[in-house]
Amino acid sequence: MRKGFFVSGPVEPVCDDKFLLPVSLDLWWKMGMQNHTRSPRSLQAHFEEFPDPRIGPAKRHELLDILMIAVCAMLCGAEGFTEIAQCGRCKAEWFKRWLALPHGIPSHDTFNRVFGLIDAAKFRDCFLAWTQSLRHVVAGELVALDGKTLRRSRARGHGPIHLVLGQLKVDDKSNEITALPTLLRALELAGCVVTVDAMGCQKTVAREIHEADADYVLALKANQGTLHAEVQAFLDDAHARRFADVAHQFTETVEKDHGRIETRRYWVSEQIAWLADKPQWEALRSVGLVEAVREVAGVLTTQRRYYLSSLPAQVERFAAAVRGHWEIENCVHWVLDVQMGEDRCTVRQHNAAQNLAALRALCLNQLRRDQQVKLGIRGKQKAAGWDHQYLASLLNF
Repeated sequence: MRKGFFVSGPVEPVCDDKFLLPVSLDLWWKMGMQNHTRSPRSLQAHFEEFPDPRIGPAKRHELLDILMIAVCAMLCGAEGFTEIAQCGRCKAEWFKRWLALPHGIPSHDTFNRVFGLIDAAKFRDCFLAWTQSLRHVVAGELVALDGKTLRRSRARGHGPIHLVLGQLKVDDKSNEITALPTLLRALELAGCVVTVDAMGCQKTVAREIHEADADYVLALKANQGTLHAEVQAFLDDAHARRFADVAHQFTETVEKDHGRIETRRYWVSEQIAWLADKPQWEALRSVGLVEAVREVAGVLTTQRRYYLSSLPAQVERFAAAVRGHWEIENCVHWVLDVQMGEDRCTVRQHNAAQNLAALRALCLNQLRRDQQVKLGIRGKQKAAGWDHQYLASLLNF
């Protein structure tokens, strides 16, 4: 998902400007490169076209009612189906103004059952279509792909659910490798810069990104064996010699926060003719080194990371891409786990966990992009719960 999906700018992405695409394992990215000149439709209009998976007497409550109550409840801070149903009951008079509700507010069991039946891919696509209809983007924006596990979705017979880009569930983290190319082909990435963590640093991923007319910045770690060792040896040797005789660009940033001082240094070079595997990596143009030096209570720690990129040796673009990817952990994972209760959620029936994760992503997108209320995510959720006019504006009514 600035992905998860976020939307960040082409040079200096800012956490609050992101779109979080409804993805989990959390692959977060920025999506779609066309400017949308048409007027965006409301989420309700998108949901009206959504196929109902139920048949016969099971359709006692309108699907549109169930979906819209769930979205509104989560925008107001609900974390699970019991709280979604309670929010529906508390706001029943308001919902009756614009929803059918032929049999009143559904129970929490109904929400659980319906979300378990809904096709996760179709649910994701519906959210994605609405998200794209709201976005106006520019070439060069960052698409950051990362992974996150739904930790408490563990059930008898299987471990916790791993969801990859666009809510694609895989059996384990190793299957992210095969899922990524398939999902990348479904995205409009032309002109984007795609960043991927070490698990996705694969030749097939690089090829898919290049064929989508996008650029990539791939984190390189020991999972690439010889390639990682060669790049590390080259960049560490150049660093030791202060990059003498190695054409490169360099920049440095210093951040001070909560008693911590962190200095980040970035080097990027196109001098990679020596790299034996270069022809196997589609459009590979540069390698990068990031050195992070952190000082906390007088104690210094140093960490180095290595990258492959199709970008030219333009260090500001490289640094912005790396910083943007790091912000997923700080700005999204923490918000989902701590403020939106993802790590506390024990939902696990059928597709319910995947669909609830998509719902969180959607709501986080809307809360982040809102500029009316100058508060954090929890503050905006409270405001949505107190003010029906504000809640309606988040739905693009």
